[in-house]
Amino acid sequence: MAKILIAEDDKAVRSFVARALTHKNHEVKAVGDGMQALEALGEDKYDLLITDIVMPGLDGIGLALKVAKDAPEMPVLLMTGYSAEKQRAHNLEELIFKVVTKPFSLQEICDAAEEALGLQAS
Repeated sequence: MAKILIAEDDKAVRSFVARALTHKNHEVKAVGDGMQALEALGEDKYDLLITDIVMPGLDGIGLALKVAKDAPEMPVLLMTGYSAEKQRAHNLEELIFKVVTKPFSLQEICDAAEEALGLQAS
């Protein structure tokens, strides 16, 4: 079981991902934006960060850059539905584990998370 932080401003997506990963027996904390994620990261240790790229305040790219500096051992999965934002993320390949494109299935997000955690082969 891993401890996973999800940062996603869309409540439906946040809930969908959190339920999927909880069902896989992971401990999940879900927050609505990058600033709340930074707060959570300051209060506890996590094995994985899953974050949307486009969020108000601190976006997923900014959050990933902060995590790469403060906790370089923690894998980061980015989620996006925007092709331009996906391209922005690919410019940071050394800092992030993977970009998952929305819409994704329950199986796709769980597989990506478990791959990032080293629980399954790529």
